[in-house]
Amino acid sequence: MRNAGKLALVATAPAMLLAGCKPPAEPDPEPTETALPEATESPISILRETPEPIVEDLLPTEPFEQTIPFADGGADISEEAAEKIKSVIESKQFKLGGAITLWGHTDSSGNDEANLRASKRRAEAVAALLEEAGADPERITIIAMGEMLAIAPNAKLDGTPDEEGRAKNRRVEVSISPPEQDDEETAKTPDDVASDAPAEAPAT
Repeated sequence: MRNAGKLALVATAPAMLLAGCKPPAEPDPEPTETALPEATESPISILRETPEPIVEDLLPTEPFEQTIPFADGGADISEEAAEKIKSVIESKQFKLGGAITLWGHTDSSGNDEANLRASKRRAEAVAALLEEAGADPERITIIAMGEMLAIAPNAKLDGTPDEEGRAKNRRVEVSISPPEQDDEETAKTPDDVASDAPAEAPAT
């Protein structure tokens, strides 16, 4: 009996050992890439307006041109002419100090010498208002053209005066040049500026 008990214990020992052993742990699964959330545009605030991009004003590169009408004879400034002169004064070219040229014109009535004088008086009347607005007289050049450069017919085909055409010819044409830019200064690079700096005196 005692031997039979020992045999039974020996027979069950392997099973008891196997039962006490834990199976080997399975390896952790390899990490998988997680999808990042898609980038979204920054939300626009509903509490305040989104500011517009700032665009710096560029200097004008073309002359400003305007025609001052003198529908009636003489050199008086009409309301229409005053409005045109106002646009000249408000132009960037005027404010930046560009050179001003005034061409005075007349219709074909009267002799050449009288028309030259009349065209000069009209240009001078415009120049006076520009000077009142701050233009240096040195900036202004007056050219009397008289009747030489008509832009409309002075007479109809039957020989009668074309009053509408003559009114268009009585005018002062204004041209203001854009401001002059110093190409030498604008073309300088940082290296040029550094080379222009005075050299330091040697230590003594």
